[in-house]
Amino acid sequence: MASSRNLLGLAILAVLSACGKPAPGVARGKVLFYGCLSCHMEDGSGNAAVGAPAIAGLPKWYIEAQLHKFKSGYRAWLPGDTNGLKMRPMTLTLVDDADVTSVAQYIASMPPVAHPVATVSGDATAGKATFAVCGSCHGPDGKGNEAVHGPPLITTGDWYLAGQLTKFKSGLRGTHPADQTGATMRAVTGVLTDQTAINNVVAYIDTLH
Repeated sequence: MASSRNLLGLAILAVLSACGKPAPGVARGKVLFYGCLSCHMEDGSGNAAVGAPAIAGLPKWYIEAQLHKFKSGYRAWLPGDTNGLKMRPMTLTLVDDADVTSVAQYIASMPPVAHPVATVSGDATAGKATFAVCGSCHGPDGKGNEAVHGPPLITTGDWYLAGQLTKFKSGLRGTHPADQTGATMRAVTGVLTDQTAINNVVAYIDTLH
């Protein structure tokens, strides 16, 4: 089903692109987003069933960085990253840097959606102590810090956060030699000793919304 939706999104994008390429910017980004809405939904709220996180309202700089990583193969470069490998071919429809910037601008302009109900069970009190390490980059309020490339953590589902922390810890993410910010994040996950520790810190992040 997810593959069918992806193919439909790509087909729509191809038709719209063939009709004429708008100037770079939010308008162009809205057109390009047709290739994303099959998984991330029209309002950018995401779909946990297909592993697509909420992205509406994420900062432009972060969206751009991640799209470039997918396009360059810095993310989703290992066979075990199933959801990442679904994402990478979608980014290849962005033909140049202007397209990447345009879709990032459009996503950043979207109103953030209401945070979904918590799905990860953990000890938020225990997670608070661990989050002190995370807060140095992501901010004590989880709202992110562009200066140190720390994205906001409070605009997406806890299931996604837990999954990404697991990927960093296992080496499915952050191990490509060119992924410097990913390598930093992977090193930080060393403080997460097991899945319980991951769940605890995510449970604490849930309290920041």
